[in-house]
Formats: sequence, structure tokens, C-alpha cells
Amino acid sequence: MKFDTWIDFNCCCCCEIGLLQTLAFIEVIHGVLGIVPSGFLFPLMQWGGRTHFLLAIVRKIYEVQESPAVLITFVAWCCIEIIRYPFYALSCLGSCPPFLTYLRYTVFIVIYPIGVVGEMWIMYQSLPVILEKNLYADYFAAVLFSYYTFVKAVLICYPFLWLQLYLYLFKQRRSKLYPRSEKEKKRK
Repeated sequence: MKFDTWIDFNCCCCCEIGLLQTLAFIEVIHGVLGIVPSGFLFPLMQWGGRTHFLLAIVRKIYEVQESPAVLITFVAWCCIEIIRYPFYALSCLGSCPPFLTYLRYTVFIVIYPIGVVGEMWIMYQSLPVILEKNLYADYFAAVLFSYYTFVKAVLICYPFLWLQLYLYLFKQRRSKLYPRSEKEKKRK
């Protein structure tokens, strides 16, 4: 496949990533059903943030599609998923190599902040376009605020919600890479 411009490449990737990100809702369902120990809240937060960023902002607002932050965000997401999904698959089979476990619970330390900064930067860049075009006015007609106000509120809340997820990942990292013995667990 040949791409003449960054926009052509981005549009192709955005469609495929959009489909995969939408299908990732199954991770939330796995949490609800108890198939995974993480529960559903943190997967829901991640899925909701990514899906909103991708489908409501990047796919809809042409003016931000040329931004390098989109590529940086997509690369960050892909780096995480390239490690995470083989980890899950091999863990289900009971044959996950230790190096993959280490990568799964270490790479996020650098990659997650890069992805979040990219997401927030694109949302911030989209604000003037959202205001000018009164984007999603029909959907927000029934509420007391506009989509522009919603995105501003999301930008304010995003770091705090992301920090909860990030700290949760550190907690998971500690328990997976440095498990305590049963005696230590009983002492606490």
C-alpha cells in the first residue's frame, strides 16, 4: 500500500486502530464477568479514554490529524499492546516467559505517560475547532453544557484519572514482579 501524504497514512491507521480499539471493549466485559482479576473499572477508564480520543476527536477533526502527537500516541499504544496481548495469551497457556512478564510490568512506566501526553495535546489542539464548529451540538442539546465544555472538563480530570490508573499499574507491577510469601501476607 502506498501513501502519498501523512494524512493518507493516518486515515488508514486510524480506521484500523479505531476498529481494534472498539473491539477492546471485550476487556471490560472480561472484568465484569470476573475472567480477569483486574475488575472492570480500570479497563473501562482506559477503553473510554482511548475510544473518545480516537473516534470523537481524531477521526472527526481533520485539523488535528496532521499533528505528530497522533502518531506518537498511536506508537505508544501499539508498543504497549504488542507486549500486553502476547503476555495475556501466553499467561493463559501457562507458558509466559519471565522476560515478557518483566516487559509487561515495566515498559508502561515510560510508554503510558507518552501516550497520555499525546492524547491530551490532541484534545487541547482540538478545542478551537470544537468551539468554532460547535461539534456534536445535536448530541449535547439535551444537557446543560456543550461538547467544548465537556472536553475542557475531560482535560482537567484526565491527569487525575490517569494517575489512578498509573498507580494501579505500579501496584500490579509490585505484586507480579516481587510477590510476597504467604508469611509476609499474614503479618500485615
